[in-house]
Amino acid sequence: MRRLLLLLTLFLSGCSAVGHWGQAAGGHLAIMRAARPVDDWLADPGTPADLAERLRLSQQMRDFATARLALPDNNSYRRYADLGRAAVVWNIVAAPEFGFRLKTWCYPIMGCAGYQGWFDAGEARRHADELKAEGWEVQVQAIPAYSSLGWSRWLGGDPLLNTFIRYPEGELAAMIFHELAHQRVYVSDDTGFNEAYASAVELLGARAWLAGKPEALAAFEGGRARRARFLAFARAGRERLAAVYAGSPERRAEGKAAVMADLRARARDEAPGYEAWFQRANNASFAILSAYDDLVPAFLRLFEREGRDWPRFHAAVEGLKPLAPAERRATLRSLGGPDEPDPAPRPAR
Repeated sequence: MRRLLLLLTLFLSGCSAVGHWGQAAGGHLAIMRAARPVDDWLADPGTPADLAERLRLSQQMRDFATARLALPDNNSYRRYADLGRAAVVWNIVAAPEFGFRLKTWCYPIMGCAGYQGWFDAGEARRHADELKAEGWEVQVQAIPAYSSLGWSRWLGGDPLLNTFIRYPEGELAAMIFHELAHQRVYVSDDTGFNEAYASAVELLGARAWLAGKPEALAAFEGGRARRARFLAFARAGRERLAAVYAGSPERRAEGKAAVMADLRARARDEAPGYEAWFQRANNASFAILSAYDDLVPAFLRLFEREGRDWPRFHAAVEGLKPLAPAERRATLRSLGGPDEPDPAPRPAR
């Protein structure tokens, strides 16, 4: 998992809420203070040449996001901060021992989400250990970027960060487009809908950005093809585990261990490059992966239905917000099932 949605809320009640949101507010404000306008970095003779090149490229992507993808025109990703660490936050995700229903945390305005973010890795691990002691299967995941859903525009906008600025060109574009998509459409209490929509935007947007750049596009598509192979193998594994969990309670632990051992043994051949993911995977891993990816093909088909017109596509997604979560999924899946392959890339409008 690569991303966290963070809404900065400073006035809360309750001890646990104050503890979490106190560190969230402090961590976010520290990032805002560290960020400087990209133009300042470019004018600074001490800025490394490779960083300056990436910053210039990021501003072209940022302009493209608004002009071509109909994403918000605001001050996000017009500043840059070097945090001196490899992740901006650490996400806790949790699921039951024999199921994939994510534990959720609820916040004012933002609603509920299937993850909780901490700006301190040690604190994240401590809280993860508490959840493990309660019987949850837990993962702590290092996250390179998050979105404040546009609320940080009052503080200068969400900044570019050292945690992702040197990504390959296609993935850098994808990151920026994904986070801006969260500012375009966001539905409270529906992590899977929000993340799949943003993941579809990142894929389509990156392909549009890379049109006319054959080498960079080939590198991007190669990486996404490897990821698609991984996702297919992981989805099949999740379905096998689900069948075990639906069976005899007395055989769940044994059946689960056998499936996980088989997945780990086959990962090198079936999902090369993702062996480490399967070595540490548990129900929380499968659950959050599902939240990000299962609905993506349906959003891609919605884009096609809307004539590959970006304003119409965003408006159609916005039109799904009033529906109940189950109705949203039924509407999306009527356009094409989640297991169907990704359509071949075509130039976007």
